[in-house]
Amino acid sequence: MIPFKNLHHSEDPLLLGNVWNVQSAKAYEKLGYKALATSSSAVALSLGYDDGEQMAFEEYFYIIKRIKMSVSIPLSVDLESGYGDTNERIVSNIIGLMDIGVVGVNLEDSYVKEGVRMLLDQEIFFERLKDILSKLKERRSEIFMNIRTDPFLLRMENALEETLQRIRLFEELQVDGIFIPGITAEDDIKTAVSATSLPVNVMGLPDLPDFKTLQRLGVKRITSGGFLNRHIYRELEDTIKNITDNHSFAVLFT
Repeated sequence: MIPFKNLHHSEDPLLLGNVWNVQSAKAYEKLGYKALATSSSAVALSLGYDDGEQMAFEEYFYIIKRIKMSVSIPLSVDLESGYGDTNERIVSNIIGLMDIGVVGVNLEDSYVKEGVRMLLDQEIFFERLKDILSKLKERRSEIFMNIRTDPFLLRMENALEETLQRIRLFEELQVDGIFIPGITAEDDIKTAVSATSLPVNVMGLPDLPDFKTLQRLGVKRITSGGFLNRHIYRELEDTIKNITDNHSFAVLFT
């Protein structure tokens, strides 16, 4: 099996399957995906929580462990802001994930407070991330640190400039990848990719270019976030309505 880190340096972008339970993970594995990543928002929704670390890490960890035990391909985890009030707790969470075989995590530079997502100050996040990476010590090489930066997701006026500034800080800390959710314009993607030697991850949105274009622009990792989960449950509602309206289960067998 190709090491997870190496999958980010192939000619073709790594298309990750975003999962929220064992069934979704097995579906991606069956269809030949090379690696998986949890969608924290999809897992939260499946457990009846809103996004933004509303579920307890212990609940999330149980789902992650069940997924990891059920598939043979690499699994990365969306850890949001880290699920911890202290850097020590965040590091403990990451080590716990490594101990069950997780090969990557996402950490983001925003947080949700009372339902509103806000961006952390550059220097505050830099110092936090620096300390977390230092505390991982000799186990640092075991985990792919994909750092998410949210100026585009938050639709900041100076999103590109802010993103480039943050990328420079992340490079200084020698992280493994940069995740820029919300970026969709080709010129912005090209500029961001050209600004770093690190593999850049983008997320599926209505205006995101197709995979061939993303490859041409130099993108190395593509994810769908929680959107597949939402799509499937819209389809579920339509199917349930069909059964109710037609007084028949025929739709389940066509």
